[in-house]
Amino acid sequence: MSDRYIDSNQRMSQIVIHGNTAYLAGQVAHDASAGMQGQTEQILQGIDQLLAKAGTDKSHILSATIWVTDMAEFQEMNMAWDAWVTPGRTPARACVTGNLAKPEWKVEMMVIAAIPA
Repeated sequence: MSDRYIDSNQRMSQIVIHGNTAYLAGQVAHDASAGMQGQTEQILQGIDQLLAKAGTDKSHILSATIWVTDMAEFQEMNMAWDAWVTPGRTPARACVTGNLAKPEWKVEMMVIAAIPA
């Protein structure tokens, strides 16, 4: 079994595929001027695009880790998440608060997804 690395540079890969599992790097908004809900929506669109490159989609997400900078905005993130996630196929999920690499980012998400045979 060989691993595949997609959208890589010298520091990291956006996707690593091992067997039938896709591991995505942490994703942040491309327009950090948006609020929590807007940033979350951008991230989820990006996750959709990366999962497609890996040969899978959001209905096959196994787990998600979410970092938010302010739990007071947690519900705004959840509004975007709840509208996006596949009903009946919600992944295992953790959400914690923390400082992100740039102060304008409000949320970062990382997912692991199965690749259907």
